[in-house]
Amino acid sequence: MSSLKKVIKPIHLWAIAVGLVISGEYFGWNYGWGVAGTVGFLVATLLITVMYVTFIFSFTELTTSIPHAGGPFAYSHRAFGPIGGLVAGYATLVEFLLATPAIAFALGSYIHFLHPGLPVLWTAIAFYAALTGMNMLGIKESALFSLVITLLAVAELLVYMGIIAPAYRTANFLHNAMPQGIPGVFAALPFAMWLYVCIEGVAMVAEEVKDPEKNIPKGYISGILTLMLLAIGVMVLTGGITDWRRLADIDYPLPESIGIVLGKQNSITKIFAGIGLFGLLASFNGIIISYSRQLFALSRSRYLPALLSKLSRRHQTPDMALIIGGLLGIVALCLGKTDQLVILSVLGAVVMYILSMASLFVLRKKEPALKRPYKAPLYPWFPLIALLLSVLSLVAIVYYNPWLSVLFFGGLGLTLLAFVLGGRHKQTQEDLSLYQLQ
Repeated sequence: MSSLKKVIKPIHLWAIAVGLVISGEYFGWNYGWGVAGTVGFLVATLLITVMYVTFIFSFTELTTSIPHAGGPFAYSHRAFGPIGGLVAGYATLVEFLLATPAIAFALGSYIHFLHPGLPVLWTAIAFYAALTGMNMLGIKESALFSLVITLLAVAELLVYMGIIAPAYRTANFLHNAMPQGIPGVFAALPFAMWLYVCIEGVAMVAEEVKDPEKNIPKGYISGILTLMLLAIGVMVLTGGITDWRRLADIDYPLPESIGIVLGKQNSITKIFAGIGLFGLLASFNGIIISYSRQLFALSRSRYLPALLSKLSRRHQTPDMALIIGGLLGIVALCLGKTDQLVILSVLGAVVMYILSMASLFVLRKKEPALKRPYKAPLYPWFPLIALLLSVLSLVAIVYYNPWLSVLFFGGLGLTLLAFVLGGRHKQTQEDLSLYQLQ
């Protein structure tokens, strides 16, 4: 059986969309201050916000037209053939598989902040095991968990902003605010993307959505608007409470900020650090859902071993995809650093964004009769802006991170070589049964 249960409603989609990303408000973005300063990073964030708003409004057309668990892989395969599908699938897997260990590092760091005797690495591995096991219980249970934990995470960020707002000083935010000038803005783009990256993971649960034509747009659009308000609010207020350089290179900037405002021994500081896990858990859980569905879809379409597309008879969950994805994440956890994982993840994301927007343009011409329940507004300008800003982001990431880019594109080259030598590039859509959704 290769059919997934259709149980997800709009509120669950909102929770998955926000939950996928909300950990980006808790950590990772602050590394952008280290390369750009507060104002430089704000400029980068506004630029990336425009990119994501135009991207999501355009990407929703693809998701509703082709509600496939492969998401970008399916769109690119349909537009560009097997090799296009492979590149999109590779980029998406890098994005989601490497975002998860970055979040796991932050989870371990938050727990270590609360209980210094607990090691960061082993705590992170324990979270991997626990959430992978929970996702094997079924998508309905996992979606409900995402909803509850995301609501708590959003509420916590609102409380956080309320606590630190009285301590905000514009002079702090503007002090040495753009030390690297315009080059710093470009260097900060991957960290600005971290505030939104992975929201497109909603596409990977499209086969499990009730009435996807109506409900997917509701989930995507409400999700991006929620994240936009939270991202700018958290980033600006945090930058004004102290010398921002104190917060630019740690994995737990929010508890540290509360500690600066209220004192580290204050009971509220400790409570906040504890409930700060909500946002990280929401993203961790949402990304596990997404990468397991991507592995499932690639396997079902014969791009990966058939074992990964087997579903549990009892829960109809892709258990082997969950387990293998978790093991790969733990390997990355042991080998990488948080900032490196963030950059590699957003590098995969931006390559996938470029392919997705190009697919939208190609499919508009190639398949004008394709049923499109939702159409990108202001076409062609919205997808064109998203495409151009994605290309700009890719150039900036490669320029400022050459060795990580060599690692990413070297892996892509080897994957393509193995794909072509194996003759897989000759497969047809009928061979893959890509669009015969059950």
